Amino acid sequence: MEVILLERVAKLGQMGEVVTVKDGYARNFLLPQKKALRANEMNLKAFEDQKAQLEARNLESKAEAEKLARDLDGKQFVIIRSASDAGALYGSVTTRDAADAATADGVSVDRKQVQMSKPIKELGLHAVLVVLHPEVEVEIVLNVARSPEEAELQASGKSIQELAAEEEAAAEFEIAELFDDIGAAGLDEDDDAPAPRAAEDAPEGDATSQDD
Repeated sequence: MEVILLERVAKLGQMGEVVTVKDGYARNFLLPQKKALRANEMNLKAFEDQKAQLEARNLESKAEAEKLARDLDGKQFVIIRSASDAGALYGSVTTRDAADAATADGVSVDRKQVQMSKPIKELGLHAVLVVLHPEVEVEIVLNVARSPEEAELQASGKSIQELAAEEEAAAEFEIAELFDDIGAAGLDEDDDAPAPRAAEDAPEGDATSQDD
């Protein structure tokens, strides 16, 4: 199907271009989202009549998106989730979760603006693309952790594997110290014990006197 683009569409074309797309893509996305019109004589004329208005509207929305992008660029949002010791989530983090986290932090983002190739299923820092306008994209970071404290550590640059290794090392150190304390206590007990008495001289055997 041939359509007239009413705005820039990534990997497809700029506003005003007539492009050929699959029928399903046009019917399910471009046309209902008002990103395009069917390319026919009547719509071509309508587009030319509205072109100046569409361009002005596009510039206005682009300026608003660029302002929002400056607030969002590189910003980190914490999402708390339950997970295994290995870092696998009991569930997943989706585009809705990302949008909700940003909105809760005071920046209005729609889930349709968040781009994820697949849901997040592991703890850690995850870069996510947000498309605020056909010509304005920004990257945010989702800090997925089991607690605010863990999120702070991850934000400082430590991975879940490093945190687990540190916890394991700390546990081993505590066990080693415990055994050292037990050993030291045993030595102290030995020092406090009374010294063994010297062995008494064995009694002299009864000598049998013989008369001369």
